[in-house]
Amino acid sequence: MVSAQTETDSLHYRKIYYMGGTGLSFPLGKSKNVLGTKLFSGSAGLDIALKDSRYFLSPTLYMLTFRYDQQKDDPKYNYMIENGRTNFYMLSLAAGRRHQYRRLNTFGYIGPVAGLVVEPRGNVVNEKLKMSNKYSLTVAGKIGMGADYKFPGFFIGGEIGYMYNFRKMEGNPIQFLTIMVGLKSDITSLSEKVTGVIGIETYKD
Repeated sequence: MVSAQTETDSLHYRKIYYMGGTGLSFPLGKSKNVLGTKLFSGSAGLDIALKDSRYFLSPTLYMLTFRYDQQKDDPKYNYMIENGRTNFYMLSLAAGRRHQYRRLNTFGYIGPVAGLVVEPRGNVVNEKLKMSNKYSLTVAGKIGMGADYKFPGFFIGGEIGYMYNFRKMEGNPIQFLTIMVGLKSDITSLSEKVTGVIGIETYKD
């Protein structure tokens, strides 16, 4: 069956890839009232080819870092934060489609996102500034596109994505652009070993 596949899907036919990337996140619109770009953000996820390998699922964890300027007083704390640091840990469950041009692949994806937001807070206790964190959950939507190129044993690629959060921060709607570059490597054999141990047979017709 592999020999019957066209070149359009030969690189991803019955394959699972691990993707790791690093890059930057840029706040858009009113998000800039609260957030600013800070080095660095990262991502880690899977590229799981479906039966028609032009289509894929991509569960991905985005670890996004921003500069943080508090806009509203928090009654639990006696100081407001300026030029602090906030983190978004966002799990995307995207689906997409790719096109293969020999060793070059282009792709687009869309999907829901859920995650944890960590905001800094500060209190002065005994003449010392004591830092703590405020945690909150958020849901979002993400759409993006990218490309990767296959070298012997691995891919090098990049993607650009737009994420909109449905929860406001400091009264401001939150949306940002993510740009990631990184590596993609084949872990199909490892996945088959793991699923075999737990008794799940993968990629059965």
